[in-house]
Amino acid sequence: MSNIRVFLVDDHPVVRAGLRAMLGDLQGITVVAEAADGGAALAGLAKLHTLGKPADVVLMDLQMGAGMDGVTATGKIKAGEAGQPAPPVLILTTYDSDADILAAVEAGASGYMLKDAPPEQIRQAVLAAAAGGTALAPEVAARLRLMGRIRNPEPALSAREIQLLELLATGMGNRAIAKQLFISEATVKTHLVHIYGKLGVDNRTAAIAVAAQRRIIRRP
Repeated sequence: MSNIRVFLVDDHPVVRAGLRAMLGDLQGITVVAEAADGGAALAGLAKLHTLGKPADVVLMDLQMGAGMDGVTATGKIKAGEAGQPAPPVLILTTYDSDADILAAVEAGASGYMLKDAPPEQIRQAVLAAAAGGTALAPEVAARLRLMGRIRNPEPALSAREIQLLELLATGMGNRAIAKQLFISEATVKTHLVHIYGKLGVDNRTAAIAVAAQRRIIRRP
């Protein structure tokens, strides 16, 4: 690929300006458009696609104020809502919790980088994503290995259990969680028993604290 066309998505103008300047200095990479949230990104990507000048890589933040978040936008992009073929999405964020990483991967992100990464790492990640590969920050790759528990006897939390923990951390009770996840209260209680056992705790407050400490979820 002779010239990689990058679409920036971040709600902070200063961050976008910095990324635009950094990427603009790199041979073979051009920032063609930017947006402040996922909704604007979908519209911008669709417009570029209609003009016959689609983006090759989307560099996507996760949290973007009141606008559509990065995970939701990634899922919609990969579903073809901004045009087909869908461009690869490279997450660039400050968050490295298991919940965030899993959500991004399940939404179809091609890579996950942290904003404090050296410019060369980000550049290599963009190149890898554009080439159809996977780009993971070393810290993220390590957390994915931990989630897989390769050669690690400690039981892993499932994606559903992590999702339930996130809701638990917002203060939701069992009934509200059951309604949110479209499961029964009895199933919620069963999940909690499994979560407590895996985390070595006996109540929801301790579960939230341990999960946040281990970076399974964001700190409440």
